[in-house]
Amino acid sequence: MKRLTILLSVMLLLTGIAYGKDYEVKKTVDGYEVIARIDKNPPAKGKNNITITITEAGRPVTDAKVTVNYGMPAMPGMPPMDYKTEAMLNGSEYRATMDLSMSGPWYITIKIKGGDKTSTMKFNVDVR
Repeated sequence: MKRLTILLSVMLLLTGIAYGKDYEVKKTVDGYEVIARIDKNPPAKGKNNITITITEAGRPVTDAKVTVNYGMPAMPGMPPMDYKTEAMLNGSEYRATMDLSMSGPWYITIKIKGGDKTSTMKFNVDVR
């Protein structure tokens, strides 16, 4: 019985580690409530999925064009990196994949084009 208890405890601990909480940033931008979630916490070198939820007055925004710009500033011996991907609508969320090619500080800019206005959400991540 004691072995079974220990085994179940270890399994629960490992499951908790494997399914940790996403990296999340919330901001209000031009009347939009924007939540960006990256599936790795902290973001890691390689492919990272980003999910963006946009609401306005409590209602989901599903008619916007959403792009994700991400990059790294210039460093000694290395030019700046700058990438862009379009986030595709999936239900009431927008999803995209970022390929973060190396560890270090990265900037992420989410552009939301709805109607005749473009709103921008910016944040930084430290990729490991």
